[in-house]
Amino acid sequence: MRLSLRTKYLSQPRYDRYLIATGNDLNRAKKLYTANIRLTQAFHPVVSQFEVILRNSLNLELSNHFADPNWIRNQKSGFMDDASLGANKYLKRQVVSTERKLRRSRAIITSGKVLSDQTLGFWVALFSVPYYRLLLGKPIQIFPHKPSVENRSTLHQKLEKIRDFRNRVNHCEPICFREILSIAMKLL
Repeated sequence: MRLSLRTKYLSQPRYDRYLIATGNDLNRAKKLYTANIRLTQAFHPVVSQFEVILRNSLNLELSNHFADPNWIRNQKSGFMDDASLGANKYLKRQVVSTERKLRRSRAIITSGKVLSDQTLGFWVALFSVPYYRLLLGKPIQIFPHKPSVENRSTLHQKLEKIRDFRNRVNHCEPICFREILSIAMKLL
């Protein structure tokens, strides 16, 4: 990317991270930025597949738990609306928002469309304490071969780190710096 285009389309604080990392060497900063783009492109299929597998595994587990393949829509008035959640009804808000979006586009609302529209944050939230309790610990069942030291809390922390890494990849944030890359390699 030419310098004039880079300064026009990238924020200075975003690009400054590369300049700082290269001792303000414009040529090396450009190469590092390009390498980061390639690195995020390389990770994208892996994190995308992880997200799909996590979603599908949780969907299957919860479909069995509720004996309902349409649980994601039907549980808006079930566990997603439980009084113990107080005002924190994140999952319900996400499902309602998806259904509203589908209605506006005049699409037929199906559980499959609602499932596929949910973010990684939605699926990770199932491991948070309030939802996990309401689901009687079912989300952890998707990891039948997990080490015995892993529990809801440690898995939730790891899933949050993966979610953060996924967001960095999807937004081409710097992942080329050592501390971020080492976290990613441990998680994936």
